[in-house]
Amino acid sequence: MKRVLVTGGAAGIGLAVAQRFAQDGAQVLICDADTAGLDRAMAATPGLRGIPCDVSQIDEIERLFAAVAEQLGGLDVLVNNVGIGGPTAPAEDLSSADWQRVMDINLTGTFEVTRRAIPLLKASAGTIITMSSAAGRYGYPNRIAYATTKWGLIGFTKTLAMELGAFDVTANAILPGAVGGERFDRVIAGRAAVSGRSVQEEVALGLASQSLKRIVPPEHVADLALFLTTPAGRSISGAALPIDCDLQHG
Repeated sequence: MKRVLVTGGAAGIGLAVAQRFAQDGAQVLICDADTAGLDRAMAATPGLRGIPCDVSQIDEIERLFAAVAEQLGGLDVLVNNVGIGGPTAPAEDLSSADWQRVMDINLTGTFEVTRRAIPLLKASAGTIITMSSAAGRYGYPNRIAYATTKWGLIGFTKTLAMELGAFDVTANAILPGAVGGERFDRVIAGRAAVSGRSVQEEVALGLASQSLKRIVPPEHVADLALFLTTPAGRSISGAALPIDCDLQHG
């Protein structure tokens, strides 16, 4: 039975991933700063376990790994899903504090979680999956902090794959594009507020660069994450895997 930790697992892609692993029979622990969201997620998914954690706070990460030891007894799969977008604003208008908050959660928080997970994953010959983004393949106007972190997570993943391959630990990044849900709705609304275009116009513009004119369901991202833990999927390491309906540019 796989033992799985999903950060940022209370909603969206993280929750879809956690639910998919639970459906596959895994023991799944999620963490999130949104305590109400954790309660909703656990109520909706029998067997799912959760613990509050803001990954920008070291003491909370330490409590998280105490819970991993107590509730899972080890770790086979780490899904680094936690991340924030930060404000939608041009680079010159982004405050230092807003920039740093995105760095602290998306990059440093992911590092601090992964650093503590590595000994457990070496023991189990486990799997690391990190959620980057289509913003880790292209520029992302008015979201410079977010794009910078998502590019950074690609280098993070490729380096982990090189360091940990000798221990039969795989590390891959998933790069979702437009994924349906509340977060996507907020992003589109932010773009519309900056551009002056309507929400419908912004959606149409986003889909214009895709070969497949549709938004990816979070369940498809979850299926890809699960595949990366199968024997076939564990023949892949150091990859940055887009799931974005084939963006045509870049």
